[in-house]
Amino acid sequence: MERRKFLKGAALAGVGSATLAAPALAQGGKTMTIVSTWPRDFPGLGTSAQRLAARITQLSQGALTTEYFAAGERVKAFDSFDEVASGNSQAYIAADYYWVGKDPAFAYFTTVPFGMVVDEWNAWIKFGGGQALWDKVSGNFGLKALPCGATGTQAGGWFAKEINTPEDFKGLKMRIPGLGGTVLSKLGVSTVSLPGGQIYQNLVSGAIDATEWVGPYNDYFMKFYEVTKYYYTGGFHEPNANLALGMNKSWWESLSEWEQAIITTAAYEENAAQFEETMSKNGEYLKKLVDEHGVEIREFSDEIWDAFGAASAEVFQETRASSPLAAEVDDSFQSTLRDIGGMMAKFQGTFTNQRNRVLGIDA
Repeated sequence: MERRKFLKGAALAGVGSATLAAPALAQGGKTMTIVSTWPRDFPGLGTSAQRLAARITQLSQGALTTEYFAAGERVKAFDSFDEVASGNSQAYIAADYYWVGKDPAFAYFTTVPFGMVVDEWNAWIKFGGGQALWDKVSGNFGLKALPCGATGTQAGGWFAKEINTPEDFKGLKMRIPGLGGTVLSKLGVSTVSLPGGQIYQNLVSGAIDATEWVGPYNDYFMKFYEVTKYYYTGGFHEPNANLALGMNKSWWESLSEWEQAIITTAAYEENAAQFEETMSKNGEYLKKLVDEHGVEIREFSDEIWDAFGAASAEVFQETRASSPLAAEVDDSFQSTLRDIGGMMAKFQGTFTNQRNRVLGIDA
């Protein structure tokens, strides 16, 4: 089989664990400058982005040499989109819901309230038409995006006080991006979107008094426990946050099929690896938060979840009305969610609930 065709097929199947030899025509090499929204060496998100950049160079055996810049090293975190769309850099690694100000449809390619978990979202992107819609949204800004990471179901957030009723949200100043922030604004929250490197200092200064980030593994290193002690599990806002390798579209289209296959393979590989790493560490770091730092674990009441649901319904209607493309993306997303989600509830959901009951695993 011709090598390029084989590598392209491997990338589309999400296979890429072995180092692949570059063809002779690629020996001149190309440079791929990548900017990120994460701090350098930050456990989880930051180390995943750095691992992806290194993997592209490794898989291509140097035919594609990556230059990686963490947040603030080349451009500020939230300037990454314009940096790549303009062609100044070739790619960013970020959460695409940071760009909802460009188009609300971007939210669906990270996460939306009451949305898909990682298995559902990956199925939609790869086999349910999600990637084609992502290409349409990104293409309007001269970009091409691929999935390159996943965090799993995120925590509800860190709060200085207990949240017992929907009214307890009124007046809070909270860091929360994406459509989740829009939902909480309907409950009286003043929301802000901050890059990760600025959250802690804003909590300390009192500029915000609550925040969400990711989950126990990633959150532990942010030291939010020094300022807030109430940690709410299972947030409505991010059932899973998928991350994007966003590339300048003109640059992407200038690449050979072999080069595109290398990048796709590396992105798919890291998309799985980040999720698996996070799942392996969340339990350990949740225990550390409780045992070593006195964090108090809470969960939102049914009354609060119902309020989240009502506000989310309003936000989805507003998002759909924002543009025909946003409505098209929402149609596909919601249809797939109901098809896959219903099946998963009958199979994985039934099994997990019964397994935990029989084995005495605490929910």
